[in-house]
Amino acid sequence: MPDSDIAVRTEHLVKRFGGFVAVDDVTLDVRRGEIFGFLGPNGAGKSTTIRILCGLLAPTSGRAEVNGFDVARQPEDVKQSIGYMSQKFSLYDDLTVGENIEFFGGVYGVSPARLAQRADAVLRMAGLTEQRRSLTRSLAGGWKQRLALGCAILHEPPILFLDEPTSGVDPIARRQFWDLIYEMAAAGSTVFVSTHYMEEAEYCHRLALMHRGRMIALGPPAELRAAEAPGATMDDVFIASIEREEARPQ
Repeated sequence: MPDSDIAVRTEHLVKRFGGFVAVDDVTLDVRRGEIFGFLGPNGAGKSTTIRILCGLLAPTSGRAEVNGFDVARQPEDVKQSIGYMSQKFSLYDDLTVGENIEFFGGVYGVSPARLAQRADAVLRMAGLTEQRRSLTRSLAGGWKQRLALGCAILHEPPILFLDEPTSGVDPIARRQFWDLIYEMAAAGSTVFVSTHYMEEAEYCHRLALMHRGRMIALGPPAELRAAEAPGATMDDVFIASIEREEARPQ
């Protein structure tokens, strides 16, 4: 597809920590406006790949581009064009909801006039308008999650990276969070999200299955299931993909 249609591209991406290979030859393209999922257990290489794509880690070899910027040579440009939400939410519990928004607005360089508008929009999106002066530590997990998402999109980035964003919240909060993701994608945002929940795989337009740093399957969830066997679940696809990967000559 044309380069202008690509939001994220990796080519033979590798990240080593000493003798440990955390990301092993990952090649993929993510289209603009796509909800792209990384599915795999802890230690599969999902978070490391995302940190490379966010300009937070340098790759050992291979290359990656985000919004047209090379992550190794232009990490600061990458950081300015993305939103990033880590699995720990990155919020300050001793600040109020409004103070967290103001802080992250400053981090992203949002002007005071624009921040006032964006803060109101974020509070409405998160359903926290009435809690603007509440301490963040008093919020339930699902509300902290929404606030963290709001802080990540204050500067209206075209590409959003969500690293295990629904870990530790209840199923209802997870479903509500995915409703917000769909709204952002419908408005034109590209959303790159990692998860270890099999049911969340079905929410993505396309999905990469990760195992021990390698990408072992790639495609729309329905196509991955259909290619495996009639009536196959994502659990079936993942288990079969791992078995094929383990049987592959090294």
